[in-house]
Amino acid sequence: MAEAADFQGTTPSPARRWLRRTGALLAAAPLLAGLLQLPSAASAEAAGQTSVKNASGSGSGSVAVAVDSLTPNLPREGDTLTVSGTVTNNGRQTVTGAHVGLRLGPKLATRSAIDDTTAGADSLRGATGTEVGGKYVQKFSKLTPGVAQQFSISVPVDKLDLGSDGIYQFAVSLNGQTSAEPWEQVLGIERTFLPWQPQEADTKTKTTFLWPLISTVHMTAQTGSNEQQTPVFLNDDLAKEIAPGGRLDEMLSLGKDLDVTWVIDPDLLASVDAMTRSYRVRTGDNATAPGTHQAVAKQWLADLQSAVADKEVVALPFADPDVASLAHNGTSVTGSLSHLKDATDVVANTVEPILHVKPVTDFAWPVDGAVDPSIVKVATSAGADQVIARSDSLQETGNLPYTPSAARPIGGGTTAVVADARLSTAFQGDLTNASAGTLAVQRFLAQSLALERQSDKQRSIVVAPQRMPTTGQAQSMAAAITALEGGTWSEAQQLTSAAKSKPDPGATTKVPPATAYPSSLRKQELPRSAFEAIAATQDKLDNFTEVLSKESRVVTPFGRATNRGMSTSWRGRPEAAQSFRTNVEDHLNVLADQVKLIDKSPTKLSGRSATIPVTVQNNLVQGVGHLVLRLSSTNPTRLQVGGHAYDEQRVTVSGGHAQTVKFTTSAKANGQATLVAQLYTEDGQEYGQPVTFDVKVTEFTATVMLVIGGGFLLLVLAGFRMYTQRKRAAAREAEEDGPDEAGEAADGPENPEDPNDRLTEESGTDARADEPEQPSDPTPDTASESADPSGTGERVDR
Repeated sequence: MAEAADFQGTTPSPARRWLRRTGALLAAAPLLAGLLQLPSAASAEAAGQTSVKNASGSGSGSVAVAVDSLTPNLPREGDTLTVSGTVTNNGRQTVTGAHVGLRLGPKLATRSAIDDTTAGADSLRGATGTEVGGKYVQKFSKLTPGVAQQFSISVPVDKLDLGSDGIYQFAVSLNGQTSAEPWEQVLGIERTFLPWQPQEADTKTKTTFLWPLISTVHMTAQTGSNEQQTPVFLNDDLAKEIAPGGRLDEMLSLGKDLDVTWVIDPDLLASVDAMTRSYRVRTGDNATAPGTHQAVAKQWLADLQSAVADKEVVALPFADPDVASLAHNGTSVTGSLSHLKDATDVVANTVEPILHVKPVTDFAWPVDGAVDPSIVKVATSAGADQVIARSDSLQETGNLPYTPSAARPIGGGTTAVVADARLSTAFQGDLTNASAGTLAVQRFLAQSLALERQSDKQRSIVVAPQRMPTTGQAQSMAAAITALEGGTWSEAQQLTSAAKSKPDPGATTKVPPATAYPSSLRKQELPRSAFEAIAATQDKLDNFTEVLSKESRVVTPFGRATNRGMSTSWRGRPEAAQSFRTNVEDHLNVLADQVKLIDKSPTKLSGRSATIPVTVQNNLVQGVGHLVLRLSSTNPTRLQVGGHAYDEQRVTVSGGHAQTVKFTTSAKANGQATLVAQLYTEDGQEYGQPVTFDVKVTEFTATVMLVIGGGFLLLVLAGFRMYTQRKRAAAREAEEDGPDEAGEAADGPENPEDPNDRLTEESGTDARADEPEQPSDPTPDTASESADPSGTGERVDR
């Protein structure tokens, strides 16, 4: 109660009076802020500035302004400038009393100023310029939240009050008010650029624009087993790209009317050319289906041939190998550099037969033009003496007040063709919507004019965009090139001419060290393990092709698949890259396994020697040779092959056939022995898997005993025969001696005959023929029968 009385009726203490005044000021702060904001906004508008509206710090207004088209891109005197687009209320309150107006801002003097303006293109912070008044606005009674409204404003160029030549900041703004802030203010803005140089320049910049026709990997190493070797594609994505409306079809349709240098991956040409004939597309792990886009492929190639007939064509190494990955991770792997050489050597035989133009093949193009000494060394190792770099890698260190010409001698007879980074990266990002594309075109043109205005000295400038532009990016690139060709300060030049232009003596020629290579690019490189896997597959391929009669049927598809395994297109896709390499190796293993030894079951060896057959099966279409079949004994003290521990024979097998090779073996002791059959190439490398089988050696088997028993039975029968023959002879002799005794006595003196002679006469047979065989030496016949009881003449049990 005392405190209440003191608060209500007594004089407050100094501390309490301070608290009351502070609370009153805090309570009045919102009202004071509202009162102060009105004149602030009005003064900012009068000065051509916008007030800061967004407390979050982003600086963006509640209304999004999109400039979908600005024509002409490079206005001249007497032209009418038309700007079209949309405005969308992204706030929560309806905007009333709104109108879209055009604003011409201050002239930009430097290229970095253009960069700064681009960074804050939709920010309400900073200068917005003076609005073009009068009737050159479009009004809206209200803008409902979330609803886009279209606008289109046309204004004569002379109403813009453009002054001297240069790059003007140009903006489209939305003014209006809301119930929460009931005064007119800028609620949204989009800044772009208006390059202004209506008169022809005395000295024009020579501009080279690279137009890349590059795709991802589409073909596998697999081909059909027929003589035509029908190619197999990973998928049908390439057909989509070259079909009407596809990315590559758009690149071709746009590029044919532009004065550009075509940069082409020969693998793309080879893949589309393969599609013009019979081809197949994978539908599963081991399943394929016939390709059906031959007509599309033929039309695309015909259009490309027409488009490049009188243009410069620069051909990259086959499949666009990633030279940076090779330089950083592959040079220590044996054979990796030879693949780059192969990819370069095959270019001439790929591009010219398809396009009927002779390509330029002495340019290397590392990813994003980023170089270091190792990249330059690898890039030039395959024969290229010119490397396409980029100015954000080979940066200027001489404080030149202008951008120098592209050509730079970097030592060793190598020329770095340095593309301008700002112009080369102008069309990156998502350009699918019209507004993004329009801003990219105006930014490119502004940077080009700013570059030209840096010096009266004529220079050669190169633009090297991203390798695989999207459809939207390609359309923006084509619009910029078309506008530049119709401009007043630039003229087109071929890449070879830019590379031969006189170098600027003040330009840097020192290649940056490896430590300066961007970490973001290094993370995307092919790892060392990728090159090791490629080397292992190459070793298998070399071993396989050595035995083939038509090695080109395998060397060509697998050689190109090896190049594809090193493609730059695998960057950022490590799983897909590894899957491709694995599939190449697996398919090679499948083919190599078509030439193999047939498994053998355990074998019994009867007697001291025998012939053992080993069969080689060839399921390939072509024949194989230069193979050596070796049969080895793991226990030569028990069983020998050809009188030694092993024996070898050369093997040649026709396609789709088998060949049986016979080896002579000899047993030294009874028991089990193991034989190993293995194929080798002529240089002693193992080929395929060995076949191991057991041989049981027995000197006397049941068959041998049967032969011996048969021989003994023959001896018994022979003895019995002799016995019966002697008995019959004795009986006949006894019968003849009885009745003829008298006669014999009478005639004895006159006819002294030998008894054996008389027996011969009576029987009409030689007595010695009926005598039993003497069993003194029965071995020869018995041995002969034992050696070949079957009568075939083969000594299988010896």
